Amino acid sequence: MDSDPDAKPELIPTTDPLSNRFGSLNDLAHDLSSLQDLANRGSWRTILENVSRARSQSLLTTPHDHLTYLAYSVLALAKLRRFKEALAELDIVEDLDSHHYRYETYPKIYPNRSGSMVPFSLRWLNALIPIKLGNRQQGLDRFYLLLDYVRGKIKERQGLEESSISLRVWKKRELLVMNSIISQHLSSKEHGVCLNLIAELISGGVLDPVLVSKLGYIQMQVGDLDGAKESFDKVEKLLTEWKSGEDDGCLLSEVELRNLVSRNKALVYLVGKDYVSAVREYEECIERDHKDVVAINNKAICLMYLRDLSDSIKVLENSLERVPTVALNETLVVNLCSMYELAYVNHSDIKRTLNNWISRVAPDDFDSSCTRI
Repeated sequence: MDSDPDAKPELIPTTDPLSNRFGSLNDLAHDLSSLQDLANRGSWRTILENVSRARSQSLLTTPHDHLTYLAYSVLALAKLRRFKEALAELDIVEDLDSHHYRYETYPKIYPNRSGSMVPFSLRWLNALIPIKLGNRQQGLDRFYLLLDYVRGKIKERQGLEESSISLRVWKKRELLVMNSIISQHLSSKEHGVCLNLIAELISGGVLDPVLVSKLGYIQMQVGDLDGAKESFDKVEKLLTEWKSGEDDGCLLSEVELRNLVSRNKALVYLVGKDYVSAVREYEECIERDHKDVVAINNKAICLMYLRDLSDSIKVLENSLERVPTVALNETLVVNLCSMYELAYVNHSDIKRTLNNWISRVAPDDFDSSCTRI
């Protein structure tokens, strides 16, 4: 089935673009480009080392520096599943809306600048961490408060031409927070709440293809296949409008949107047990984008359902060889190991070889226990 990976906030740790006097990432915060690069490579332990070094050597000279490094530290700890330590870091800040974290409090450091300097990613993590520690209600409450905060920012920027880029950023964040909320309700099988939340967004004019697709997935889970097909048709219509230039507000690229449409079609075929047609749709996705992990994983599953275990294993192995940094996710590895167990008597040796390879190339946050050795 189509996976629904945890949403993640963008790593750029500013709430809005700073003024033009900042010419590079490193002008925003001490050695920020290095932190960005490490995060993109999944080098979370190195990020923690860099944060610790910068703090101990007093390299962070402005309030914005401290908040930026705090955001990276909390994110790295969360990625490494060290949630209690992440919470302890968050406790340093206490009130994210305190005047201590506003630019106008420091006019000499930030002349002609106002508003919050708290990175959006820190606000998002502030809601996520309690959930990871088992306090679901506190986390959900914080996500709903964050949704109100984001919508307030959107309202401030609507109708202002000079804020069009900023408005687009905040609308993207609205979808991110809403997806986080929906994912939490979905994990508790609160389908009615999810459907109401999505209906509210759509009625407000938000026709994000990912969100409408998620509506279709939920409708499938509650047995409303006709409703799901209708939702998927809306996504295909969005693709048509995008191609004709009628809709220039889509946050996806053409390839991403095309692949979303194809994966939706494949999911309908999967439910109808038409695995051959599903494979065809997934192959088109992979041809357009060889890094489409959802299509790769689901194509392999369809081939397994078609009793072609050998080819299903090849699909997953080839993806790991071709784009390990992208394809190396726990769901794909779990499925590959399950196929090894079905196909080979000596599956323990094969999985051990896979595990050794993973240990050399995987990002720091990869859970190697998924190989089940």
